[in-house]
Amino acid sequence: MKSWKTPIIMIIDMFMVNMAYLFAINITDTGSFKLIATTYTKDCVVLSLIYLVCFYLFKMYESLWHLTGTDEFLLGVGGNILAGILSIAYTRSSFGHTIPLNVCVVGILLSIFFVLGYRILYRVYRRTLLYIPFKYSSDQRRVMIVGAGSAGTMIINEMMARRELKYNPIVLIDDDKAKLGKRISGVKIEGNRYDIPYLVREQEIDLILIAIPSLDAKNKAEIIEICKDTNCKLQIIPGMYEILSGDATVSRIKDVDLEDLLGRDPIQLDNKGISDYIEGKTILVSGGGGSIGSELCRQIAAFNPKRLIIFDIYENNVYDIQNELREEFPDMNLTVLIGSVRDRKRLHEVFTKYKINVVFHAAAHKHVPLMEDSPKEAIKNNVFGTLNLALEASEANVSRFVMISTDKAVNPTNIMGATKRLCEMIIQAMDKQSKTEFVAVRFGNVLGSNGSVIPLFKRQIANGGPVTVTHKKIIRYFMLIPEAAQLVLQAGAFAKGGEIFVLDMGKPVKIYDLACDLIKLSGLEPNRDIKIVFTGLRPGEKLFEELLMSEEGLEDTVHKKIHVGKPTFENMDTLKQKLEQLKNLLELNDIGEIKHQMQKIVPTYHYKNEDEVAAENADKE
Repeated sequence: MKSWKTPIIMIIDMFMVNMAYLFAINITDTGSFKLIATTYTKDCVVLSLIYLVCFYLFKMYESLWHLTGTDEFLLGVGGNILAGILSIAYTRSSFGHTIPLNVCVVGILLSIFFVLGYRILYRVYRRTLLYIPFKYSSDQRRVMIVGAGSAGTMIINEMMARRELKYNPIVLIDDDKAKLGKRISGVKIEGNRYDIPYLVREQEIDLILIAIPSLDAKNKAEIIEICKDTNCKLQIIPGMYEILSGDATVSRIKDVDLEDLLGRDPIQLDNKGISDYIEGKTILVSGGGGSIGSELCRQIAAFNPKRLIIFDIYENNVYDIQNELREEFPDMNLTVLIGSVRDRKRLHEVFTKYKINVVFHAAAHKHVPLMEDSPKEAIKNNVFGTLNLALEASEANVSRFVMISTDKAVNPTNIMGATKRLCEMIIQAMDKQSKTEFVAVRFGNVLGSNGSVIPLFKRQIANGGPVTVTHKKIIRYFMLIPEAAQLVLQAGAFAKGGEIFVLDMGKPVKIYDLACDLIKLSGLEPNRDIKIVFTGLRPGEKLFEELLMSEEGLEDTVHKKIHVGKPTFENMDTLKQKLEQLKNLLELNDIGEIKHQMQKIVPTYHYKNEDEVAAENADKE
């Protein structure tokens, strides 16, 4: 409420309270109206102040009365009754002037009627005089609201009260059969989730708003799946905390995204197992400014480390996560360091100074086509950066080293995947000669991460298309960023040394279907409103990604979403010789020879020649 409104409402309240008592004097059989009225005028200022203080204590000046409900009404009644009781006590004391009890009782009742009455009349005014032109305005978006609960009620009230937002609530949807046919603020509940397509057509709906903050992932995905084929734009109330805080307002609405459509259940973590190796320890996250690294930092911060060190070469990203963590965890010992994993001297300085206990290694070049064009940089950063970090961690007797790997390391067809597989080999070999427990965690694409296809699709849709897909048959595994980070922490708790942990990525997703879904969620029709263009596989890209090499086998862990592959490479001396040869080749500019050497070290690496790529692209549609 604007600051100037509160004093005005206080003045109106004082007028209403005094009017109530004067009316009470007038309508009660008190003998002498003039005498009692004269007596009352001596106490009216004190009584008015008593009422104002009670109204303030009952938060009557904090409520948005055009959105008022039962709670605000009861607070108003309570404030008036308490003020009336205190007023009786005052007039019966030696400080006041006696006013008959029947006058006080009638005054309290009339005060409730007057003080709450003008507030309710204001709401009626907003809901009738303003609603009539609002309802039939031609430029309003016609809205279907899914969920006839508290959040839906709040949203409808605000839409009706704030016509400048151009929302017109037309129909409600709820799966509760007992609510069918009922109305909330004049909006009728006309069906359940399966009636959505029919009601969208019948009511000419433009926007569907899902207003069920407590909805579980499975049901949310099912409702979105029904809605996405209606050609309506979809929006959603983000989470349960919005309704608990009374903040389920239009400003909190967000567009439905693929994260909502995936239908992933919340990850169940063994918090004690994670806490045992993080709480009170010094943790370093390399690449801590990236999408995965920064989310790891957020998750780690919640487990109360002794010190969290964010190590990254790119200062802009780490600056953002530094500010975020300092705001959310002001008491945490946070250190942000700029440096590259290629620079072993810099790493040695860090490990010597900070006595690090656990390393999460997320620093890497990850973009497949870019690394195909710059293979030497991929090798320098991913392979030798990992080797530098692993050697320094081992020399510093770090207890645990967790490296982030990728599904592209399995039978790689690109240099990025080959470097990550070589990193896994380094980790497994290092584990055999070090007291440090070295492990890798392998998963697929992460929604919204740097280099992910999702931000690209969103930009292309916002620009009116076209959306570019490399191949109609291309399939990828996807995971949410927080989900991936949580499972990385959990896998770290299971580490015994040498394992490659493989995260359960759920079902693979066709990129073409993903593009269609994003277009539909924007209220548009694929290949009508937004064209989808096939550009062909880029250098190093596969149609299908794998999560495990056949020779690794697969065993379950106690966590249903984490599996473990057995160590397959153990000879560090042999590996060092091959790495030395690879380093010498980096001084030359013979990319073919470099790739050939990578293939010698990583036998499963097979890079495609131009004819193979052309053959796959021939049937791209």
